[in-house]
Amino acid sequence: MNIHIQDVSPTRKSLTVSFDAHEVAAEYKSVIGEVSRQARIPGFRPGKAPASMILKQYGKAVSDEFKQKVVGKAYRDGIKESKLDVLQVTNVQQGDIAPDKFASIVITVDIRPAFELPALDGIVVTVAPIEPTEAEVEAGVSALRGERADFKVAERPAQKGDYVKLAYEGSVDGQPVLNLVPDKQIYGKVPQTWEEVEGENEGLIPGLGKQLAGLATGEKKDISVTFPAGFSGAPALAEKTAVYAVEILEIRERVLPELNEEFFKANQVDDLAGLQAKVRNNLQARKDHENTVGKRRQVIDRLVAQVEFPVPESLIEQETQAVLRQFIQENQRRGVPAEQFEKDKEQLIAGARKAAVGRVKTQLILARIAEQEKLAVEASDIDAFLYRQSTQTGVKPEKLVKDLTNDRDRLRAVQQSIIFDKALDLVVGKAVVTEAAPAPAPTDAPAA
Repeated sequence: MNIHIQDVSPTRKSLTVSFDAHEVAAEYKSVIGEVSRQARIPGFRPGKAPASMILKQYGKAVSDEFKQKVVGKAYRDGIKESKLDVLQVTNVQQGDIAPDKFASIVITVDIRPAFELPALDGIVVTVAPIEPTEAEVEAGVSALRGERADFKVAERPAQKGDYVKLAYEGSVDGQPVLNLVPDKQIYGKVPQTWEEVEGENEGLIPGLGKQLAGLATGEKKDISVTFPAGFSGAPALAEKTAVYAVEILEIRERVLPELNEEFFKANQVDDLAGLQAKVRNNLQARKDHENTVGKRRQVIDRLVAQVEFPVPESLIEQETQAVLRQFIQENQRRGVPAEQFEKDKEQLIAGARKAAVGRVKTQLILARIAEQEKLAVEASDIDAFLYRQSTQTGVKPEKLVKDLTNDRDRLRAVQQSIIFDKALDLVVGKAVVTEAAPAPAPTDAPAA
């Protein structure tokens, strides 16, 4: 056997593994022997039939197995002799493999890049104070009241926070909006719908709700709306200005419930102090979780910034496809049409590739940390994963175990994710945590 290694890129190698005719013939003879021991040929005990008879009856099976065995031997011996740390096989050129001929197999592989880890101790991360301000607590109480608000008809012009029932019909340059988006009637003509006046969240038609204050029931008005660039709801309207003829049908005022015994009981507390304490605890838990996520993100950013190395192309391609699938699935659930993805295809691929490079680099760094620190997946780690999955999905742990057992690729992905989390938690645990100064309280904070 002879091995020749050629550099294709810093992370890609081409191995040419060559066998002389005697080595190839030995593999061929071995395959015939294996097939012969399993073959059932009348008049012969297993393994005793002549090679000519085996080849006559099982010639294709012998040929296929023989070629696979030579290629497999080339890969195993080539990797063993070259001592390459292979991440992925990207191509195999087996050439002409015949029983009595010299064989040359070219195997292209991506290898793990070599790099030195930075110091893992003392990475500085910043967290926000977790103690809620009085304004945040009061806002939380107001939010709970808002969830149980009643909406009563208001005999006055619309004000901020009201909900208005209205009818509208839109036009662009004098032509009905429905001519531009015939399959999106909601953007063209609607006999009645509800819109919040000056709400924090943008309504279906951007900017419409911000122009309803001051209008009374029965009043009509033409309202101009300019759709933003890249508007996903109806791409044909992006960057166009539409005029909507609006008629106010009804105004409803949001009336918050009283802070009384009934309201406290509905929130499982005894009084206002108990409600404030509950809101404060929930805010603390949320901020603490945000800090945990933030520390992990900061540690990853610091590690990635301190290490430079080439990233294997095959891993980038795989991760790019994963990022794209995730992005498209999320946006399809939001109702973004398929033609919008095709329109933005080049931009989406470029963005996905950029994200993929960062993800792969992070994974390679965490894998190196796990190797250096001798981290391993324990049975308890798998048990914890199964418990979390069962809690989140409602699937029984026994079924999850069965699914993992039958899907080795998924099991390896779970094990890899656990190792990455352990490596990241280890570095986060060694970080130096500093607390940011609390944000100044707003001077015009609304009362609860």
